[in-house]
Amino acid sequence: MEANFFYSLSLILHHEGGFVDHSEDPGGATNKGITHKTYAEFLGRPLEDVDELKNIPDEHVQEIYKKNYWDRVMADELDTGLDLATFDWAVNSGPGRPARVLQSLVGAKEDGVIGPKTMARIKDTDTVVLLNALAKNRADYYRSLKTFDTFGKGWLRRNEETLEAALEMREA
Repeated sequence: MEANFFYSLSLILHHEGGFVDHSEDPGGATNKGITHKTYAEFLGRPLEDVDELKNIPDEHVQEIYKKNYWDRVMADELDTGLDLATFDWAVNSGPGRPARVLQSLVGAKEDGVIGPKTMARIKDTDTVVLLNALAKNRADYYRSLKTFDTFGKGWLRRNEETLEAALEMREA
């Protein structure tokens, strides 16, 4: 739902935090959840240095999240709560993964792109059921990753907190 973008973004930025350059993170240097590579692609040029990423303007952060993640999972059209959960997983794992899982859950073709046919099936499915199934699939996915021992506890906490927030959004 379009009205939920900024609220959802605030929750995601809380989880993403500030600048990090962890040696075991395949994404490399990241600030506010934006990788060095993603920011360079957004700017259409290589970054001059890592300080450019460290000083990324909030307007750029919002635009990247909206275009690369929120819009790619059609969050404006998803029910309240499901928009947050799908958006958050898209940020954390790319938009194709949560889209394919949603498609699997509703019996749609699993191509990683939420289109009108997938959306119709999503609308015909109980949102709370989808939220719980999405969270379970997300946790299972994290457990399968080779970096789970390093980052898994945080990923699982984020997944649980996102599910709680999504369910609270449904009740509001």
